[in-house]
Amino acid sequence: MIENQKIATRDSYGAALKELGKENEKIVVLDADLSGATKTIEFAKEYPDRFFDMGIAEQNMIATAAGLATCGKIPYASTFAVFAAGRAYDQIRNSVCYPNLNVKICATHSGVTVGEDGATHQMLEDLGMMRALPNMTVISTSDDAQTKWVVKEISKIKGPVYLRLSRPKTPLIYDKSQVFEIGKAVQIGDGTDATIFATGVTVAEAIKAKEELEKESIFVRVIDIHTIKPIDRDMILKCAKETKKLISIEDHSITGGLGSAISEVLTDSYPCKLKRLGINNTFGKSGSVAELMKYFEIDCSAIKKSVLDN
Repeated sequence: MIENQKIATRDSYGAALKELGKENEKIVVLDADLSGATKTIEFAKEYPDRFFDMGIAEQNMIATAAGLATCGKIPYASTFAVFAAGRAYDQIRNSVCYPNLNVKICATHSGVTVGEDGATHQMLEDLGMMRALPNMTVISTSDDAQTKWVVKEISKIKGPVYLRLSRPKTPLIYDKSQVFEIGKAVQIGDGTDATIFATGVTVAEAIKAKEELEKESIFVRVIDIHTIKPIDRDMILKCAKETKKLISIEDHSITGGLGSAISEVLTDSYPCKLKRLGINNTFGKSGSVAELMKYFEIDCSAIKKSVLDN
């Protein structure tokens, strides 16, 4: 990781969207009265004729995005994850995924790392909801470089995309030379004592744990699974065969998210134990990001404990 530098992936989204608007005139952006928080305001300032603030009407926003897609536009629709995936689920299912329309749903403020806003705004079910939908590509990015890449990359693929973004500033993991591919995870390290599968904000925590464990002569690898669907089956099976222990960690419910997706691959092709770290059958709470990650055991300390446990 790049020391002492942090950027929120929602900020990276706003910056990349502004650049993408310059490159592709088909890009249009919709927001639901939260452009300052989702950072779509950066696009709105530069291209006001291609930006649509739909007000507090998330269902209408998704339906309108679907209509724009039928006219050849590439709509990026943004709001908080709890509203995007939750309130507008019917429109995503029936107006976007069923007709397989080219709509990019970019949801910010996901997981317990929303922080002090509390349980009502901490979306913990969106990855499960979105990956269950036919035709949907589901992505959860971990840092600035990865987010900027994926914002532009998804404009090149046809069909619905759900991009999960976070609120807090997170460490810079990759430099500009890093090569990414949708559907292909990134392996960091090659230790064989354990594999830590992580996504989104938990990737940085996994890397911290990896570095601290190395001081105790325990060597693990971190797998950044940015694409939840289609998931990288080959990488999962490779790690299952090469390492002694498998752990998944996510700022999401352990039901339906990354851990569930990995478990499905293992059950089908290489049955073995997976320790799933995440939010376990409960809603979130109000608190600071650090407090909540510690409370829900999705931080560096929780990962280390899971690796060291027999």
